[in-house]
Amino acid sequence: MMGQMERVQAIASESTDTIPQEFIRPENEQPGLTTYGGQARKVPIVDFSDPHEENLVRSIVDASCKWGMFQIVNHEIPGEAIRKLQEVGKEFFELPLEEKEAYAKPVGSKSVEGYGTKLQKEVEGKKGWVDHLFHKIWPPHAINHQFWPKNPPSYREANEEYAKHLHGVVEKLLRTLSLGLGLEGEELKAAVGGNELVYLMKINYYPPCPRPDLALGVVAHSDMCAITILVPNEVQGLQAFLDGSWYDVKYIPNALIIHIGDQIEILSNGKYKSVFHRSTVNKENTRMSWPVFLEPPSEIELGPHPKLISEDNPPKYKTKKYSDYVYCKLNKIAQ
Repeated sequence: MMGQMERVQAIASESTDTIPQEFIRPENEQPGLTTYGGQARKVPIVDFSDPHEENLVRSIVDASCKWGMFQIVNHEIPGEAIRKLQEVGKEFFELPLEEKEAYAKPVGSKSVEGYGTKLQKEVEGKKGWVDHLFHKIWPPHAINHQFWPKNPPSYREANEEYAKHLHGVVEKLLRTLSLGLGLEGEELKAAVGGNELVYLMKINYYPPCPRPDLALGVVAHSDMCAITILVPNEVQGLQAFLDGSWYDVKYIPNALIIHIGDQIEILSNGKYKSVFHRSTVNKENTRMSWPVFLEPPSEIELGPHPKLISEDNPPKYKTKKYSDYVYCKLNKIAQ
C-alpha cells in the first residue's frame, strides 16, 4: 500500500544504516554541522508559582524578548496528568499502522487534524523525520472526536484531564504577557480570541534515525499560533536559535516548554520574539513531544495592539485574518 511507505515509522522499521535521500538536509541545516558545540546558553527557567507577580512578569518578559522561549516549573498541572497524556500518546503510536491509518487526515482536508506525515509545502522535496497526530482539545464545540483515537481506551480521558488543567497555565501566561506590555491583564487574551481560543494538540513521533547528524524531525520554523505549550519525553531533541547559533534545550522533568508564537510577536509589535526552533532526532531512541498550539479563531483579525502603536512606535506588521496568515505561512507566501 502506497500510503504506508510514506510513514516515517515504516521507513525507520526497515533498519538500515542509511536514510532515503529526501530526508538528508542541505549542509547549512544538518544538525551535525550546525549545532553549537561549546558551552550552551540555557533557555530561561521560570518558577510559575512565584507569589510576587511583578517578579513573574519580569522573568517572562525578559525570556520572551530575548529567546521567545522559556521553561516553567511549579505550574500546578499534576505530574500524573502529564504522565497519562504521554502514556496514551505513546500507546497510540505503537499500534499497527492499519489502526493508526483509520485516523489519517482526509485527502484534501483544509484542516490539519488527523494522523499524518507531511504538514506544509516542502522546500526542494525534503522531508522531516516525523509522523504526527493533530486534534483539537478545546473549546468543546471545536472538538472533532473522529480524530481522537479509541485505542488505547483511556486516550480521551487523559486528553480531557490534561486540557482541564491547562486552562490555569494559559490564563496566567496571557495575563503576565499582557501586563508586560503595559496593558491590562485581560487585554492580550481578548486580542487572541478570549474564550474562543483554540487548543490544538499535536503529538510528534520521531522514530530512531540511523543518521541523526543529517536529518531533522521538524525543520527550522516559528509557530504561527499565539503561544505553544509543549510537553517533551525524556529524549533530547528540541533546539532554539539565538544570536546566530542553534542550542539544545535541556529538559527539566515536569517542566512545560513555552514558545512565543507569531501572533504574540505581532500583537506586541515585535517586543516579544516568536522563537525560531527545530527538532533533531536520535539514533537509538524514539523521541516524542506533545505541543498544544493556542490558536486564535480563524476569522479574527490580528495586528499590533492599538494601545502599543504611536508615532514613535509605528506598526511593524500588517493586520490580517488568522486564517489568511496560516494559509500564507503554510504555502510559503510572503506576508
